[in-house]
Amino acid sequence: MLNGNSFKPARYLRSGHVQTILASSPFRAWGKNTMRSAAQEVILEAGQKTRLLGLFSPQPSKTFAGRVILLHGWEGSADSTYILCTGNTLYRRGYDIFRLNFRDHGDSHHLNPGLFYAVLLEEVFQAVRQVCRQAEGQPVFLVGFSLGANFALRIARRLQQKPIANLCHVAAISPVLDPAASTRRVDRYPLIRIYFLQKWLRSLQKKQRLFPGRYDFAPAMRLKTIQAVTDLLIEDYSDYDSSGQYFREYSLLKDAIADLPVDTTIITAKDDPIIPVEDFYRLQINARTQLCIHDFGGHNGFIDGFFLKSWYEQQLVDLFDGIVRSA
Repeated sequence: MLNGNSFKPARYLRSGHVQTILASSPFRAWGKNTMRSAAQEVILEAGQKTRLLGLFSPQPSKTFAGRVILLHGWEGSADSTYILCTGNTLYRRGYDIFRLNFRDHGDSHHLNPGLFYAVLLEEVFQAVRQVCRQAEGQPVFLVGFSLGANFALRIARRLQQKPIANLCHVAAISPVLDPAASTRRVDRYPLIRIYFLQKWLRSLQKKQRLFPGRYDFAPAMRLKTIQAVTDLLIEDYSDYDSSGQYFREYSLLKDAIADLPVDTTIITAKDDPIIPVEDFYRLQINARTQLCIHDFGGHNGFIDGFFLKSWYEQQLVDLFDGIVRSA
């Protein structure tokens, strides 16, 4: 179990916006990364002719502590800074690491003609189940960040109907609970909005180049907010009546995760500029779920020290090690 509100960064790092920016800053991932060097590209068949790209880093010996699956945030990838840093920390402690790219994230736009939507839980669940099955009974841990944390919590809930025997623990870092509210918050802050909007529009342009007869995103390129682009894509390329209906489909408010059947840890911060902390206080959770709400940490941040390491990296190692030892 983690120690509640135990993250206390230096005063010069006590800004939620600074923490959020540092979480994805590429210079934190500079230097040798043994996990990345050991990575093997894997394409998973995730049902309905869907293919997802992953990167698997096995331990050099046949003995390993367990396997960790990492899920990135929206418009991130398996090579996002927070994924690389967390994965490398766990890899150096003896865990196999599987970094999964969602559809249309990383270098995977060519694998599926259809667009990515956050409601596409089944294909991510099937990919996670395959990775767990390939671990051949060894303990597996699922860690998600932001939208990836939302997926992780929905996968944990899905285990009520489709158990995965060796999935031992789920960790959700800065999970999106209310997509509509988070979209409004992203659009409220110019630096965050521009960062995500530029990445999203580049991704859409890449998709259009690969499937020119299927997509024309020229109207989206003129839009200035995440909400406006979402509204356009939902109207033109989805079966949803509105973005509101779409957002509700993957929101996790109030009792949405009240009865998770697997041990779960949720980590968030009061100063997260993207995720409203009030929603966490309203969550209904059971005894298998630990909720850690910190004063500081921003979005996916929790960074401190001269080398700008994330607090949760070592916390996850210690948590997973304890589970493996007690098994």
